[in-house]
Amino acid sequence: MWRVEKHARVFLALGATDMRKSYFGLATLVESELGRTAVTGDLFVFCNRRRNMLKVLYWDRNGFAVWQKRLDKVRFYWPQNETEVREIKRHELAWLLEGLDIDQAHQKEKPKRFS
Repeated sequence: MWRVEKHARVFLALGATDMRKSYFGLATLVESELGRTAVTGDLFVFCNRRRNMLKVLYWDRNGFAVWQKRLDKVRFYWPQNETEVREIKRHELAWLLEGLDIDQAHQKEKPKRFS
């Protein structure tokens, strides 16, 4: 069962991650590449190069847990910016898992002027 603490923050590890990594490989990336502590209960989200697979690593009271989702026909909208880690809200993670582009969800359409 996927239990997430209320205070847990969500971090995206931008760029491509080797999805052959498991618990300790991902935890090592969190600490060495992202500069975060992996045992805080926060969620760390990784995506592969083809953007059809995500892994979420988190500390669940007494050990690491990894949750994985793979898409067959579409791709995840993975943010394309230069920073190595990006914090998002929990509802944005839900949008990402549903295949929505979290960057476009915040853009507002300009009202059209009618003459």
